[in-house]
Amino acid sequence: MSNTRTHTKRERILDVAEELFALHGYDGVTLRQIATGAGVDVALASYHFGKKLDLFNAVFERRAALLNSARLDALRACQAAANSKGPSVEQIVEAFLRPLELAQETGDPGWQHYLALIAYINNSPYWGPRMMSKLFDHLVEEFIAALRQALPEARDEDIYWCYHNLSGALTLTLAQTGRIDKLSGGKCRSADFEAAYDHMIPFVAAGFRKVCGKRSRS
Repeated sequence: MSNTRTHTKRERILDVAEELFALHGYDGVTLRQIATGAGVDVALASYHFGKKLDLFNAVFERRAALLNSARLDALRACQAAANSKGPSVEQIVEAFLRPLELAQETGDPGWQHYLALIAYINNSPYWGPRMMSKLFDHLVEEFIAALRQALPEARDEDIYWCYHNLSGALTLTLAQTGRIDKLSGGKCRSADFEAAYDHMIPFVAAGFRKVCGKRSRS
């Protein structure tokens, strides 16, 4: 029974930290605020996670494996269903993006907070290089390899620049700033995840083709 309670408190600390870090960033949150939000003593939060930086890392790592697994499964599925030439650019981009939409549509606010945290970290010149590479570069390289096969005439630097632009568009979508809501006068909503990815997938695929060469497969 005590182990269950301890696990529940530990998860509650992670949940509250995830939300607060996503909303206010690393510097805008104290360990005491997290402990108060989780209904525990600061000493207990420190016992489970150590310093605030250790907790920040624990929050970021918690869902990464699940997300990476879902995206890699989607890539392997489209590769298995394709012919010997491999999947199209659209299929590869969709495998990269759709699992994020599905996570956002679960109704679990934790996923919304986590993906907003990814946007915060990915957009930070300090945190980005320190945290994104460790958890996500291996997965990204799997997708880069698939794109090389789909775009055999492409130079590596062109593929990486196109990925850079994809990452920027994705970061803004994950952040859900609401800017598109205001710009469009309500015609578009940043929380409309299906519409966001429905537009992003063909847009990004067309960009890859334009920059990386004409030869591609539909």
